[in-house]
Amino acid sequence: MNYTYFNPTSIEFGTEKIKSIVNYIDKKLKVLVVYGGGSIKKNGVYEQVKTALEGYTWFEFGGVEPNPSIETLNKAVKVIKDEKIDFILAVGGGSVIDGSKFLAVAGLYDGDGWDFLDGTAQVKKALPLGAILTLPATGSESNTTAVISKHATNEKRYFGSPLVYPKFAVLDPNVMSTLDDRQLANGLVDAFVHTCEQFLTYPTTSLLHDGYALTILKGLKTLAVDWKNRHEIVWQENLMLLANQALNGFIGSGVPQDWATHMIGHELTAFYGIDHARSLAVVQPQLIRVMLEDKKEKLYLMGKEVFDVLHNKEIVLEALEYMYQSIGISTNLNDYNIDDKVVENITTALKKHGMTAIGEKGNLTLDKVEKILTMAMK
Repeated sequence: MNYTYFNPTSIEFGTEKIKSIVNYIDKKLKVLVVYGGGSIKKNGVYEQVKTALEGYTWFEFGGVEPNPSIETLNKAVKVIKDEKIDFILAVGGGSVIDGSKFLAVAGLYDGDGWDFLDGTAQVKKALPLGAILTLPATGSESNTTAVISKHATNEKRYFGSPLVYPKFAVLDPNVMSTLDDRQLANGLVDAFVHTCEQFLTYPTTSLLHDGYALTILKGLKTLAVDWKNRHEIVWQENLMLLANQALNGFIGSGVPQDWATHMIGHELTAFYGIDHARSLAVVQPQLIRVMLEDKKEKLYLMGKEVFDVLHNKEIVLEALEYMYQSIGISTNLNDYNIDDKVVENITTALKKHGMTAIGEKGNLTLDKVEKILTMAMK
């Protein structure tokens, strides 16, 4: 192993932690509070933020949608520049936090912010930001990555930079009380696949990384089995912590990573509006089947430690699909709003984006993507 691991995000975990944001934001700074569809005004979070920011000069920007679009975010960029914002406070789930990371770099950039997504520009500077997490799933509250969509071209791209690490992240499980089943299921599946992308590759020498990843996977599997208690605080605080640890950067440090499921899933979301987590649930089982020769040792290990299945790869995959289905997420692509051009659209988009040989070994080619998508239409 050979790696550098660094994570500067302070985690404030637990009840009534929102008020702690004053320890991180200087009162001299102008703050932009960024949120989504307005649920924070129904669950008490907005009022807690408002109370915490008493005495600050602050502005707000709402309406950041799931799979945040540059079309929406550019309106917030204008606010940042017009009002000379100094600090961004993201209040929401992964989409709001990802969008806020984009705002942090685009707000200090003279060109088109999409340049950071298509690779035209590299991040040189960014506004500081913090996060109050309301929907656990992506781990974006303490990592360097953001995924942004562009409706005009049906694209969903990502960028990353250490400069967009949030300064702090507030994780108060009590704010999850108003989340619906769809949001909770999506969060669980997203976190599970994030962990698999960094674990389910080929054998390595790191006992700690394997053990850490398996602990996260086992925890998420336990929550799926205990789905009936999903509205209990103990269930919710475990999801919040597991999802954070799934993608805070550590379990992927110094080990091979895949991310092909995400690359294909992003294109499905961009074209057909499928929830991010549901696109992953559709792609992942079939991808593993197609790439089984590369993944079989880790799949056997996951089967033994997570699903209590020994030496039967197909039963492991059936158990994986059953877990997703048991919490209301279909693994059949035909259950989503697709058309007969889905295979062509996705492979063409991957080719356009230079993703013709993806996966941990760079050997998942477009013909294999075609096979994966065809198998997913059961």
